[in-house]
Amino acid sequence: MIVFPNCKINLGLHIIRKRADGFHDLETVFYPLQLTDALEVLSPGTLQFTASGIPIPGAAGENLCLKAWHLLKKDFPSIAEVDIHLHKHIPIGAGLGGGSADAAFMLMHLNQRFQLELTTEKLVEYAAMLGSDCPFFVVNKPCYATGRGEVMEPIQLDLKNYTINLVYPNIHVNTGWAFKQLTPKEPEVSLKEVIKQPPEEWKALMKNDFETPIFEAHPELATIKENMYNQGALYATMSGSGSAMVGIFPKGITFKTDYTSFMI
Repeated sequence: MIVFPNCKINLGLHIIRKRADGFHDLETVFYPLQLTDALEVLSPGTLQFTASGIPIPGAAGENLCLKAWHLLKKDFPSIAEVDIHLHKHIPIGAGLGGGSADAAFMLMHLNQRFQLELTTEKLVEYAAMLGSDCPFFVVNKPCYATGRGEVMEPIQLDLKNYTINLVYPNIHVNTGWAFKQLTPKEPEVSLKEVIKQPPEEWKALMKNDFETPIFEAHPELATIKENMYNQGALYATMSGSGSAMVGIFPKGITFKTDYTSFMI
């Protein structure tokens, strides 16, 4: 069976405080986009993982899809071994959550295939064990998120009447480094309120806290954002801790760039 894990973007991102467990409390708005990988799972198998498309760093045995299988296998010993093939299309290390999506879709597929009857709430718990962004992909609807990103509240947000241009400048931003550059603080206005405004109002109201240090380290990202506005973007932002840049444009407008880009 083949499933198609999709990516997400962050609309606004505030880092509010550092927690005793070493993680950070944040607030953001997750929005799903149909830029996808392809994940094929065959059973019975021999617990092999293969990949194609964009090269995936690290050992195959450390891939989150395999980790998802092992996580469920601990609690459900009857789960059979499977063979996994992942065709990677979502840019890696871009703040788009592709690896997290692959892991979450793997959990959901195993739940369905082996009739584990796990609730959405339980799948979210398992997903949180694999990564902070993973729980979102179980819900996979526009959400206002807090905590590490796993505390989610669905919101009414539909951007189908706009064109979203994604730009991937092939820059890797170390997330740990990025967090160390920030001084957490409470936002003056919650994103939960800002997101209720139309995209035409977001430029003055919504920000990603990571942009200041990351744009300083990689000024070409700031240039992409500026160019998006110059070409008519209603709102432009970096997704997550980068380096993908997101531009929300009036319907049908394509952002012109020399970097890898996707129009959705």
